[in-house]
Amino acid sequence: MSLLSGPWTMYILWVLCNSGPNRFGALKHLVGGISTKVLTERLRMLETAEIIYRHYEPTVPPQVTYGLTERGQELIEILNQLNALAERWYGGEKRE
Repeated sequence: MSLLSGPWTMYILWVLCNSGPNRFGALKHLVGGISTKVLTERLRMLETAEIIYRHYEPTVPPQVTYGLTERGQELIEILNQLNALAERWYGGEKRE
């Protein structure tokens, strides 16, 4: 739980779950508001935990793609359930 509870971590996983493998720049755009430093830290942490993979292509410029590993794909159902719960709780409500 501590691995997934860090700032931005669940959202990064949610983006990878829904949009598939992405390059760093695309992830930064999709996870709006995150700094380059924090995104890099979270991706390294998730890679170390073997939840995501990092594929490096030695081109000019280098292409690095991130995606969910088999272990990370085990989280998809849980992320979908959390999303459904959030939509029920907050989706259609007007907050005062």
